[in-house]
Amino acid sequence: MSRIGKLPIAVPNGVTVNVSEDNTVSVKGPKGTLIQKVNPDITLKMENGELLVQRPSDSKPHRALHGLYRALIHNMVTGVTTGFQKTLLMEGVGYRAQAAGTSLTLNVGFSHPVEIKAPENITFETPAPTTIVIKGIDKQAVGQVAADIRAIRKPEPYLGKGIRYENEHIRRKEGKAGKK
Repeated sequence: MSRIGKLPIAVPNGVTVNVSEDNTVSVKGPKGTLIQKVNPDITLKMENGELLVQRPSDSKPHRALHGLYRALIHNMVTGVTTGFQKTLLMEGVGYRAQAAGTSLTLNVGFSHPVEIKAPENITFETPAPTTIVIKGIDKQAVGQVAADIRAIRKPEPYLGKGIRYENEHIRRKEGKAGKK
């Protein structure tokens, strides 16, 4: 039995989970609504305020789908209640970010500022000029936007300049002088 898949998903007060006939799950909460299509082999049952994800057999594809859909639905419930966020840090002379409405302007050493529009249900915050906080209800969307922003100027190993995640450690290399 999948250790992830067999865990029930607790549905807190204020969150409604609807499973349609074609196995589409919609989760509605205080922060918004998320929808996920589930494989028809996987069954979903509501019991005592908990959602159970079950599989028909112990075949390898069913075991893989069991844990996958349980994790996706759990992330949906967490997203509509508390939301997700990623923090990016910028290191470099003159590197700064500025959030204005639904867009983010980055100055990262190019001859022009880089303008990024926020997708639906994603917001940008800049508590400091070198810190970017990406918030949203969809974990996948928050992670993808953070990865796209980081890809604009990846951290380099010699001076550590670039955009990195808050908890990311950059392995530093010695330069030419350290070779002796």
